[in-house]
Amino acid sequence: MPLIETTRHGDIHVLRMARPPVNALDPALCRALTAAIADALAEGAQGLVLAGGQKVFSAGLDVPHLLSLGEDGDALLGAWTDFFEAARALLGAPVPVVAAMAGHAPAGGCVLALCCDYRIMAEGPFRIGLNETQVGLVAPEGIQALLARCVGRHRAERLLVAGAMVDAAEASRIGLVDELAGIDEVEVRAIAWLQGLLQLPRTPMLETRRIARADAVDCLRAARIDLPRFVADWMQPDTQAGLRAMLARIGK
Repeated sequence: MPLIETTRHGDIHVLRMARPPVNALDPALCRALTAAIADALAEGAQGLVLAGGQKVFSAGLDVPHLLSLGEDGDALLGAWTDFFEAARALLGAPVPVVAAMAGHAPAGGCVLALCCDYRIMAEGPFRIGLNETQVGLVAPEGIQALLARCVGRHRAERLLVAGAMVDAAEASRIGLVDELAGIDEVEVRAIAWLQGLLQLPRTPMLETRRIARADAVDCLRAARIDLPRFVADWMQPDTQAGLRAMLARIGK
């Protein structure tokens, strides 16, 4: 079974992460997403929808897999590189991208959503956020800037320091998501939003978008992520303890 399922709605391609049960972002899924974006663009896609599963859009990075790598710094660096390459592929896509979140989007799932132009989330008890401090991690400066771009610097500080996960209604109120929809309507609304955008004169719309998103693209510049430092921090004993405690809480 493919890790990314692609369906077409005219010029709009829906890319659905398909790694049950929670679309944990291991290197294979990240590489598959990067390739699927490239393939869709090569086939002439004018808009992309990134979708996940019902109830969980993506639970973020595959922590059990990362912990299994132990102290293999090269393997850890490779795994995180694969993730950020997928994020950059979304953020740098030359066509509009919508995140269709029919469920929770913590940590890496939230990062992927932040890389999209527009975010639609299912109404209900679903949560989204960057909860890194809860497990002993520090979100890179560029990721913090991506969040601040959506919700403002002060609110981003409060959310990041606490590692807070907000529910769908609060996420909509603060601008972390752009629209709420019924769980079965999230993808439909994502396609409809893109269809509306694609009715505009193409070149002016795309050039305006490129200018407006230049600061977002800059957020994932290598120097603003500093993966070697992030991987070194990941391997710290207190971080490892926090990650293992989290897995114990959720029964992994």
